[in-house]
Amino acid sequence: MPALAKRLAEAGGITRTLSTVRRLGDPQDGGSEEPSLNGDVEIEIEVEGLDEEKLARTLHATPGVRAHRLTRALDRIFGKRVIVIGGGAQVAQVALGAVSEADRHNLRGERISVDTIALVGEKEIAAAVRAVADLPRARLLVLAGSIMGGDISVAAREIREQGIPIICLNMVGSITEVADLVVSDPVQAGTMAVMAVADTATFELARQRGRRY
Repeated sequence: MPALAKRLAEAGGITRTLSTVRRLGDPQDGGSEEPSLNGDVEIEIEVEGLDEEKLARTLHATPGVRAHRLTRALDRIFGKRVIVIGGGAQVAQVALGAVSEADRHNLRGERISVDTIALVGEKEIAAAVRAVADLPRARLLVLAGSIMGGDISVAAREIREQGIPIICLNMVGSITEVADLVVSDPVQAGTMAVMAVADTATFELARQRGRRY
C-alpha cells in the first residue's frame, strides 16, 4: 500500500483514505478456508486532486494492482461533514439541532452528515480538534461543553488558520474568544452549524463572525 500511495502522490493526488477492506480467501467474506496464497487483498482508497481518468491510468500502471473499480465519490454520498466535539450532554443537544436541520437541506438535494464524539479532558479534546483538519470533507467544527481553554484554544486557532470555521457554546474559558460564533443554546448551535455549510441556506457565517447569541 505504501507504493500505491506514493504513485498517487506523484500523479498529483492527495490520499484521504487507504484501508484494507478484506483479504481474498477470508472465510468470513464467503471465500475459501485457505488464506490467499499470493497475498491478494481488496483495498478502498479515497483520493482528491485527480480526475477519474487520470486516477484509473495511475492504478492501471501500478505494479501489483490486478483490477480496480471506480465508485461514487463519498462527497456525493455523505457530503459535507459537521464535526461536534465536547461533553456528552452538550454534544447530544447540538447533534439534535444539526441532524434536524441537515434533514431539511438533504431533502432539497444537499449532502450533509453530522459526526460526534464525546470527550473529557483538555489534552484529549485538543488532539481531536487538531485532527479535524485531516478529516475528509470536514467543513465546520462545533465545540460543545461547559469549560474549554488552554491547549484547546491553541488547537482551535490552528485549524481556523487551515480554513475550518468554529462555532462554540457560550462557556467558561478562552475558547469563546477564538471561535467564529458563540451560541448559548446547543440546539440552535447545531442548527446554525448546518446552515453555515449548506448551499441551500441563506445563512452566511462570515457576516456573523465575532457575535454571540
